Amino acid sequence: MAEVRPLRGIRYAQEYVGDLSQVVTPPYDVINQQQQAAYYARNPYNVIRLELGQQQANDNDLNNVYTRAATTYSEWRAQGILRQETAPCYYLYQQSFTHLGMPYTRTSLLARVRLQPWDAHVILRHEHTLAKAKNDRLNLLRTCASNFSPIMCLYDDPQGRMRHMLGAYAAQAEVQFTDEVGEGHRLHPITDIQQIALIQDFFAQRQLYIADGHHRYETALAYRDEIREQRKELYPEDAANFVLMSLIDLDDPGMLVLPTHRMFTGLSQEQLVRLFTPELTRYFDVQPVAATASSEALLQQLTQVGQERPAFIISTNTEAHLLLLNAQGQERMQTNSHSAAWKTLDVAIAQALILEETLGLSAADMTAGTYVRYSHDATETLEAVHSGAAQAALFLNATRVRQICDVADADDQMPQKSTYFYPKLITGLVMNPLW
Repeated sequence: MAEVRPLRGIRYAQEYVGDLSQVVTPPYDVINQQQQAAYYARNPYNVIRLELGQQQANDNDLNNVYTRAATTYSEWRAQGILRQETAPCYYLYQQSFTHLGMPYTRTSLLARVRLQPWDAHVILRHEHTLAKAKNDRLNLLRTCASNFSPIMCLYDDPQGRMRHMLGAYAAQAEVQFTDEVGEGHRLHPITDIQQIALIQDFFAQRQLYIADGHHRYETALAYRDEIREQRKELYPEDAANFVLMSLIDLDDPGMLVLPTHRMFTGLSQEQLVRLFTPELTRYFDVQPVAATASSEALLQQLTQVGQERPAFIISTNTEAHLLLLNAQGQERMQTNSHSAAWKTLDVAIAQALILEETLGLSAADMTAGTYVRYSHDATETLEAVHSGAAQAALFLNATRVRQICDVADADDQMPQKSTYFYPKLITGLVMNPLW
């Protein structure tokens, strides 16, 4: 099963950079141009210069975002801004945050994990990847030969033994700070030889499920293959065989998955009419909902009903309906060629029966963003409908963590925008060198 190793991580030297909240960022794929510029301005040592460099008008093969990242990375290590651990260790990494007024704490282990092909069924996936994003990350790996941010992975530990062991380090964590959005971060190296052996043995019996970071994992596989081809041989202990991961108990009480709601734009009048006619009653029991209800009220009703069977709310500026999957809808889902685990997903039901069959949208339409936009914020979604920025909205319940694992176990992939793990892992706390 999974081979989870300690690493000689590279970290910021706090005596040089001071407050770590000034030099870390969210992952590259959730940072827009305005945020990128703000991180550049925040601190001259902000990890944005490594993880997501700014393009320049005169970029060329020798001077570009990737080569500049490599130069900066080398300079920071030479100057002592970044330092490598003297001995391999694991790291406790704990995040404390609030969502909808509720406090959460999520505990994980930072480690390097041996890369495995998908067909080995040791590390499992649940989503498709896009070539453009992988090419970008591969170019960064080629120049910097390091992982700057961890891949989020899940493991099954019904007794919570690993989570409780890691939690014991939290109170005395070496690194503790609060970031720009009020989330707390704790990091502590685990150097005890007995604990290291225990952790390694624990994961040797387990599969891992990628939660967030499929592109980076496939990029790591491609990079390893490139290095092996260049050298003609790659020793098993070579660092290129490993990737940085944050490992989280899938039953961790801080493991929060948010729903991703759908907003429709550019639909024809005929398509819009289908959302509020007997078209949907073939597969759903339809009940009216107050069109003036707040997003909080809509979600509360949706959550409550969704505990019994898959449910959705369709809303426009003038009307709203609650949709509950009926027996005919269940039968229709069974005709799909996907796995049994896939057929029970709310997002799969929404895609197959509402977006594809009722509205006639194709997978290409959804990928291109021509008719469908996505949001994790129900208030933002409802405001878009009321303002006319969206013609209609489809509100969904969140995908449960174990459903994600079931789909991965079935070697299946979920529909686009099925999961949003909140909050994202921070980038820049620990870096994994691949040399």
